[in-house]
Amino acid sequence: MQPAGKVVRGASGGQTTLRAPETLADLLALEPARIARCDVALMNLLCAQGLRGAENLNVADCLATLDQWAERVKVETERHLYRFRRTPGEYDHSEAKFRMLVLGTTLQRDFRIGYNPERIQPAGDFEPNDAFFGDSRDVFLHGLLTDRRMGTCGSLPGLYMAVGRRLGYPLKLVETKAHVFIRWEDARERFNIEASGRGVGWYDDEHFKNRPMLVTDEEIAACGFLRSLTPQEELAMFLSIRGHCLMAMGKAAEAVAAHEQALRCSRIHAFNRRFWRALDGKWRSRRGSRSNEPPGPGRSAALRTGN
Repeated sequence: MQPAGKVVRGASGGQTTLRAPETLADLLALEPARIARCDVALMNLLCAQGLRGAENLNVADCLATLDQWAERVKVETERHLYRFRRTPGEYDHSEAKFRMLVLGTTLQRDFRIGYNPERIQPAGDFEPNDAFFGDSRDVFLHGLLTDRRMGTCGSLPGLYMAVGRRLGYPLKLVETKAHVFIRWEDARERFNIEASGRGVGWYDDEHFKNRPMLVTDEEIAACGFLRSLTPQEELAMFLSIRGHCLMAMGKAAEAVAAHEQALRCSRIHAFNRRFWRALDGKWRSRRGSRSNEPPGPGRSAALRTGN
């Protein structure tokens, strides 16, 4: 686990020395101000504890790997920065885009990071939750930071963000319907980054209103889609993904608890009523009674489930 006094990187990319949480219970006990200063990768990995596919999870090793990869990205960026300075027009006159291009290229080329081909579906088709969330390595960072080196849109954007924040990049997680992407956002620039495919792509908000699923203005207002997540909301998303994984494991009561924890972290976020309806049906069939209904609706990550 991450030792006491470890440097913690917050959402702003800055560093401070704090006692880092070592368990999910430790993390959930933190005040919002402390969560804002907690390494997003650490939050993600702690939310994976106890899930299928995380039996051998070593948080400290994963964080050390991230630090090593970030250092490699830094070296490659500095080595190739002359290309931007020589022909800035090729990168939209944006050093930020150039830096993200190097980051993505280094992760994909040097460390062989990619989307798990078993999770790829034809456009417009989505796997059942029990399949998509059946293995935590597909949706949490440890699947990318160990020998497997594969993930999905549940984990790849988080990897890019965790590496970028170690380099001081102002990166945010953003949700749209059935998908997650990242955003570079500071006082000078704001652009969206698709981090789940081959290469790195820049898209405006309108693109993510239509892909991978059409999302209405009403859904955007109701669910908080297309806006940058706060650290509290990032944690809520990880907890929601945890809830989906627990449900895929047949642990309905623990899944409910995870989604309730997510709801406590963020009430102004995506409320996934479909999840709660599906959960309600499974809960009843397993409990054999209508008197033990799970509470709902609760907030979920909206990954692969829609609304």
